[in-house]
Amino acid sequence: MKEYFYDKLLNIKTRGQQKGSLDSRDHHPYQPTSYNALEVLFQHYQLNSSDHVVDFGCGKGRLNFFIYYFYHAAVKGVEMNSILYDEAIRNRERYLNQTNEKTDKIHFQCCLAQNYQISPLDNRFYFFNPFSIGIFIEVIQNILCSHEQYTREIELIIYYGSDDYIDYLENKTDFELREKIDLSAIFQDDPYDRFLIYRLEG
Repeated sequence: MKEYFYDKLLNIKTRGQQKGSLDSRDHHPYQPTSYNALEVLFQHYQLNSSDHVVDFGCGKGRLNFFIYYFYHAAVKGVEMNSILYDEAIRNRERYLNQTNEKTDKIHFQCCLAQNYQISPLDNRFYFFNPFSIGIFIEVIQNILCSHEQYTREIELIIYYGSDDYIDYLENKTDFELREKIDLSAIFQDDPYDRFLIYRLEG
């Protein structure tokens, strides 16, 4: 029910399965974060309009539109699949047509996650288990390099993160676990159904 309600509210189409084939075992099929899970996340996690959020493996852009609509933070979606990227662009057109907004705070980029150029303004990064640990490490290294050049507080929002993701962050980086947001009330019997918030101080 929430899937239909929010898509209609935002005038976007984010339901459905992966279209197009994946040529690599390093990239996982499209699956949007459920709106139920997003509601729980943002009951506990605060975003400001000054934040710049990057969603790696954004698919059709669900998270981006949800965040912009409720928090007016700048959002960027990074998606390697050109079919999904095109759908995200169409969703942007539908969203802006419905709201009559003219904003430069909703962007999508079609590229490999590890090739995305981290902006000095980017300070929040979202991962819904989009790719293998090898690519994750490359992306985190890019974030760390950006942090060295432009010191700022950075947070990672990890949803359904693999053990490899967590082991790398906790044992190979200076990121520290700030909060665990449990989803057992809506998703039972799956210990990976949770959000983990990692912070790197400025």
